[in-house]
Amino acid sequence: MIKANVILENITWKKKIKDPNTFIKKRLKTLSRKKFFKKKKQIFSILLTNNKKMKNLNNKFRKKNKSTDVLSFPINHQILNNSYIGDIAISYEIINKRSKNSNFFLEFDKMWIHGYLHLLGYRHKKLLDYKIMSKKENLILNYFHKKN
Repeated sequence: MIKANVILENITWKKKIKDPNTFIKKRLKTLSRKKFFKKKKQIFSILLTNNKKMKNLNNKFRKKNKSTDVLSFPINHQILNNSYIGDIAISYEIINKRSKNSNFFLEFDKMWIHGYLHLLGYRHKKLLDYKIMSKKENLILNYFHKKN
């Protein structure tokens, strides 16, 4: 089963998602029923934070002195030999701004899925890697946001 520890660092998130922990838990339950994810035993954390914290983390770990939408911190679980795969941090302000032209839940799902795939080892520096990761993101997104 796939599980996430949701850390609500910024209360502003509750304006859009009443109970972020339950929201993610339901998403992961749906994901765990899908063939590719069925036998996965993974645990990760999602930090729901703001631009200020994201800028700090981005500067500290990537040497980029600006805020960003999502950051992933994978753990090499083969070395640790456990099911904890890493951490994800997401900025409320960026998700909220994007959702003005879209849907907050869709934008949030895009971000945590993107972060989750990075924890699994997916990258997007090369075009082929980008296409592979993008295809997987869209596949997962469609589990939650089916288009008619």
